[in-house]
Amino acid sequence: MSINLDAANKSIGPLVHNYTWRDVIIYALGVGAGSEELQYVYEKNLKVIPTFSVATIIEFLFAAAKEANVNLSGILHGGQELIFHRPIPVSGTFTTTGSVAHVYDKKDKGAVIIAPCNTHHDSGGHLFTAVFTIFSRFDGNFGGEDVSMGKITIPDREEDFTVNSMPSPDQPLLYRLSGDYFALHVDPEFARNSGFEKPIMHGLCTLGYACRALMGVFVPGMPEKVRRIKCRFTRPLYPGNPIETLIWKTGEGQALWQCRNRNTGEIIIDGGEFEYDVRT
Repeated sequence: MSINLDAANKSIGPLVHNYTWRDVIIYALGVGAGSEELQYVYEKNLKVIPTFSVATIIEFLFAAAKEANVNLSGILHGGQELIFHRPIPVSGTFTTTGSVAHVYDKKDKGAVIIAPCNTHHDSGGHLFTAVFTIFSRFDGNFGGEDVSMGKITIPDREEDFTVNSMPSPDQPLLYRLSGDYFALHVDPEFARNSGFEKPIMHGLCTLGYACRALMGVFVPGMPEKVRRIKCRFTRPLYPGNPIETLIWKTGEGQALWQCRNRNTGEIIIDGGEFEYDVRT
């Protein structure tokens, strides 16, 4: 298998996805919401956790990976950026179009694919922009361009807020019902063949926990105020391990954040950025 450098700037989509209030609730349960956040899990006055957006269009990640012709057994979700242009309705149809923008050669470490896309709602509105970073561990050294991905420096001081979360050992089994059926998160044999001792948490599931934590600190009960969230997935997390979301407020409507495995102290999500509307 050889990576397809011609994938860069080739259009992907439109990808169409219909969803209902049930999908919104299943997603919220999949990222740990419960009776203390009733607005996300009960159809009465239901609101949408913003990261539902990327879970619902996860097909785009696999379409981009397929377009780049990478070895699927070696792919990991390397990073994610989401920019929200308006609140997400509780039901409707998403239409997503995008492309593979760049394919980078990280030599012995693998390959990195950058794939941005835009999603519109059937009401006619442009809802959000997503930028996927796909890391393919088995596809480096193809003679392509390398580039520094850039890193966000977390403040050298104690965090302003810490939010603790406890995913279930079975969390990926529930989260996958939102559309990411990749075998790495459910099949023990596939996980072992991919270099892990057992199935791992979806990175986007952990991102959902972090989004809930950030909203709880800055915009409780008001997901419509979230404007942007971005992060790098740095280490795998096995289901059932506790998560700490560490948050530093850096300005009006701005914060940086990390997620840490509370059992091991390892940073599992780094370089987190969060922006929210401070207007009343």
